[in-house]
Amino acid sequence: MEGQDLASLQQLCDDRPRFRLLFEEHLLLEKQLATLDQKIHLTPEEELERKKIQKLKLAGKDEMEYIKRELTQ
Repeated sequence: MEGQDLASLQQLCDDRPRFRLLFEEHLLLEKQLATLDQKIHLTPEEELERKKIQKLKLAGKDEMEYIKRELTQ
């Protein structure tokens, strides 16, 4: 990530508590996905959990993008 991107990301996190929460949740979900992805085979329950995590991660990312767009208008 470029320095300017890091600075704008830090500014968003500082200015918008909701953005910070979403960003931290996104990182946590990313780690959970990485843990599941390291397994060769997933149980049906793990498959469901993986899909749930992916949906939560995508929803959070969409909301973060909405916040970014809202600021540029």
